[in-house]
Amino acid sequence: MRILIGLLAFFAATASAGESPIFLKDRPGKNQVVTQCAMCHSLDYITGHATILDRAGWEKTVGKMINAMGAPINNADKQVIIDYLVQNYGN
Repeated sequence: MRILIGLLAFFAATASAGESPIFLKDRPGKNQVVTQCAMCHSLDYITGHATILDRAGWEKTVGKMINAMGAPINNADKQVIIDYLVQNYGN
């Protein structure tokens, strides 16, 4: 099942209509971000918010994705994702 989700995330992240692909920093946590986040939206959401979100902002955003939008992210992955976003795309 994880392989299927990973493949879907890969295709969602690479599908584009003449758009430039988004490449995230290759650091610990990137796999969880790509697998979990690209399932629902483009990764440019991350790079586009990098200059305005600090830890509290990323925590709130990831929490919203889980609680309001229904993203199926477990608590362990949630913390890895938040840490990756703060360390690599935090203000």
